[in-house]
Order: sequence, then structure tokens, then C-alpha cells
Amino acid sequence: MQEPHPAEAEALAKEAHLPLVLAELLIARGITDAAQAYAFLNPELAQLNDPFLMLGMTAAVERLEAAIARHEPVLLYGDYDVDGTTAVVLLKTAIEMLGGEARFHVPHRLREGYGLQSSVLEEAHAAGVRLVITVDTGMRAFAEAETARNLGLDLIITDHHLCQADDAVPHALAILNPNQPGCPYPEKSLCGAAIAMKLALAVLSRRDPARTREKTLPSFLKMAAIATIADAVPLHGENRIIAALGLRELRDPRSAGLRALFAVAGLDPATKPITGFDVGFRIGPRINAAGRMDVASQVIELFCTRDPARAALLAGKLERLNRERRDAEAAALESIEIRLATSAELAGSSLLVIDGEGWHRGVIGILASRVVERTAKPAIVISVEDGVAHGSGRSVDGFQLLNAIESCADLFTRFGGHAFAIGFALPAGALPELKRRLNVYANAHLASRTPERLLRIHAELPLDRITPVLAGWLRKLEPLGHGNPEPIFVARNARLLAAPRIMKERHIRLELAQQAAPQQTAQGGAQSPVFAGSSSAIRAVGWDLAARAASLNLKEGSVIDIAYRIRENDHPEHGGLEVEIAGIEPSAP
Repeated sequence: MQEPHPAEAEALAKEAHLPLVLAELLIARGITDAAQAYAFLNPELAQLNDPFLMLGMTAAVERLEAAIARHEPVLLYGDYDVDGTTAVVLLKTAIEMLGGEARFHVPHRLREGYGLQSSVLEEAHAAGVRLVITVDTGMRAFAEAETARNLGLDLIITDHHLCQADDAVPHALAILNPNQPGCPYPEKSLCGAAIAMKLALAVLSRRDPARTREKTLPSFLKMAAIATIADAVPLHGENRIIAALGLRELRDPRSAGLRALFAVAGLDPATKPITGFDVGFRIGPRINAAGRMDVASQVIELFCTRDPARAALLAGKLERLNRERRDAEAAALESIEIRLATSAELAGSSLLVIDGEGWHRGVIGILASRVVERTAKPAIVISVEDGVAHGSGRSVDGFQLLNAIESCADLFTRFGGHAFAIGFALPAGALPELKRRLNVYANAHLASRTPERLLRIHAELPLDRITPVLAGWLRKLEPLGHGNPEPIFVARNARLLAAPRIMKERHIRLELAQQAAPQQTAQGGAQSPVFAGSSSAIRAVGWDLAARAASLNLKEGSVIDIAYRIRENDHPEHGGLEVEIAGIEPSAP
């Protein structure tokens, strides 16, 4: 249970005219006065930071303006995920709006791998390019930056990944990264597309500040919001503003590409607004599927085409690739789960390193996330093919995974990432040494940590306090995600009005009413509990909780404590407020 701050919450609720439970949630987010609460709950364009606060922005804008004025082609060098491809779209659009020529290159995940490639720079130079702008990549491209300098290419790096441990940065005309040493930009956790958007807006605003602010910025927020949510950066500060306002703009998708992508994902913003969940679990995976399974440049074409028929064709291909991605993931995950269940070595390891021959490299990052979800341990999944091992890792709170692989830097042909997610490549023959060193590192840094899957409860909220008005207030916390988690409440002494209904042998449906805690009489005995009748009943659903319900012998009249999330069911016949149960315990007698 999150530590409550009742006095502070009561003061904030009174000052800001908020429901008490919402004030409790805001206090936990570090919001302590009415002005902060208003700004958090009502994101506005005016809250966005000035792009020129970013170190290197003026130099980058002036060089880009010069390229456009001299009709120089500009090469945008992206990454193959949602963040990298949407970043290319934003900058390409801005350059073309100003009359410039924007070419782009997104590396093929399997043939080229992650990051800037000297061979591509050499080809670009031969084709007449003199300015290269990286997006969502480049902070560790020291050798490639030297290649650019030797060729006479001006290099602008826009990236959000962390610098090396010694804070060294590549040689470049300008670097746009809030995490670089000496950068005063207030928001340090922007995604790559948001940084690209800042550059795009900065150069556009020099031409027409009013149009940029009133027309272009709202439009660009659509792509930036998709990237911000899909890249799982913390949804607070400026990221929250970008995501919230971008989702609002996605209610009116103008581009043929967005409309086609929404169609294959089964989304219709005309009837139901696009949510952060939609972006994270329906839009993002389809965009990522291109880079995981085929060629990510198709995403850029999708979002740049004005031809609805072409957009529909490309969106359909993303849908097919996403199905292939799910099949490849399921096949490898089955093998991994067998190892997790049978390997004593893995059971005793605090950092899991799991390798397999021929696993599709496009899904190893997802597989690492699945292992973390199942074990509560940091995990690295490695695909071995043709003598080369490609790895992707995901971490847990409190363990800097990038620091772990930096301790083995001499083994890799390339590596990078941040605290929670990393990627690398190395000769397959070096795998035993990598596992040995990572085991030593993990034993030193994770020895005192006990892996556990904790359910963090954010506030106590009896079921009879759930109302449409409160649900409306809680919606103002959206978008939810990393850094701004969905609230999980606890309700104690909830009475079952009927026996649990089992669905598909695994799930349960309950009908609950809030029961008041027993009160002590003057003589010291307990009064009979009072509970709300069926008129105050609320429906509840529990996914994969049928076995738990059976173990507690739940039946009509049982009294339980539940951890839950509030849900709004939009079913035409059975819609309304309900709760999704996250955990069940018997109530204290």
C-alpha cells in the first residue's frame, strides 16, 4: 500500500476543489498545491518548453536553414522502431514544408542492425549529401562520426539515449539530447521523436511563428504522442503534455496513413477517442512490426502518402507483419518457459541470460519483457545465428541494465540503450564469458534483492464511493503509463451478492456491494455489519482469478478485500461502471 498523506491530501482537496481520493493520487505524484494540480490535470500548449532551451538547437537550426536555402539534400538517419520512424516523418515533413529535400535511411534490423553505419554515410556523400541528421540514434556512434568528419559531412545528432559512462559524446556539428552534459533543457526524458519535433518546430517557427504555433504544432503532436507512449518514456512533465494533447488531436486523423492504420487496428476515433492503451497495445505494435519483421521504411511511406489506396495497402501489410510477429514470439516463448521451469541455473540467477538458435531477432526485446513479467528479474534474451549473438534486455526498478553491459564493453561489436532497455551484438563464441561476467556483476549489485511481483495499491476507495462523477475526475489523470501509473484501489469488506460466475474456466465475474466495517458496541461487542443492498451493487471481473476464487471458497455472502481498477464498460446492453479485480484476500474477521 502506498503510504498515505491524509493531512496533505485533505488540504489539496480543499484548496483545489478536488475529490479527496484524486488529491491523494496527486500528492503521491509530488503535486502539492492547487496551481500544480490544475496544470497537471489540464495540459495546455503553453506548458511546452521552448525548443531553443536545448543545447545545440541554434547551431542545428542555422545549418538546416542553410541546407534548405542552398537546395542541399538532407539525409535523415533513423531507427526502425516507432520512435525512430515517427521522428523521420516529423523532420521530413518540416523540411519539405520549407521547400527543402529530405532523404531518409532506416537500417534493416537483420541486415544492418541498430545505429549509424559508415557505409551509408559514404554512399550519401557520393550522392551529394552534405548534411546528415540522426533521429533516435547516434549518441555512441564515435567511429561513424569520425567517418562523417573525414568525408566533410556535417552531422547533427538528435537522440535521447544516455551518453557513455564517462559522458563523452561523438564529434558533431550539433547534438540535441537533453541528457548530454551541460544541456539546460528542463525535460530530460523526451523520446527521440519529441526531440526531432523540437528541431522541426524550431526551424519552422523562424519562418512563420504564428502558423507553427497554431497549426503545425497541434498536427505534429499526433506523431510525437504515438512515439512518447509507445517508447514507454515517463508520462510526467513535458511528456505528459505531449501525450495528452497528441491523443486529443488524434480524434481527428487527417492523414491517409493514420486513418488506414486505425482501420486495421479496429479503431474509430469518430465514435470513441483514441486512448493511451490503444496507442501502446494496438497502434504501437503494428508500427513496430515493420522494423521487427521486415523494412521499417514502409512506416514512413505510410505516414507520408496522400493516396488512401496506397495507405490501405501499407497498413494491411503492417497488420500481416504483426500477426507474423506474434507467431514468432509465441514459438520462442514456449521454449523459454520450458527452460525457466526446468533450469536450476536460471532459478538461482538474479540476472537471467537466455540464448537460443534462430530465434527471430525482431522479437527478442519483447521476449525479454515477457521474462521480466514472469520472473520479476532483469532479463537478456539472445538470438544466435551464423556465429553472431544479438541480445536485447529489459530491467527492473533499481537495476541499471546499461551499467551492467558496460562492464562487458570489450566483448561487444556494438551495444547501447538506457537503464531499463539495452541491445547488443557480439561473436557467439564470447557468450560464455559474457554470461560469466554478467553473473559476477549481478551478484554484486542484486545480492540483497528478492524478486517479487508486488501489487502497488495507490489509495483506499470503498466501492460505494465509485460514481460517474468520480470516474470523470479520474479520467483527467490520463494518459496513464510509465511514471503515471493507473490507480489501483483497495476496497475492504466487500460482500458477494451471488456466487462467482466462472468464464472460460479461468476468469470470474462477481456482483459486489460495499459492507461497512463492524462497529464496536458500548459493551465491547461487535454490531452486525451494514452493507449496501443490490441497488448499490457493482459488477466486477477478475481475469485468471478462477483458481484464486476456488481456493478461498467464495460463495454468496462471502466478505472479501479486493485490489481493483475502475473500468467503464461501453457494452450497449451491459455498460456502465465496473471494477477489474487485481487481487483478492479474505476480509479480516
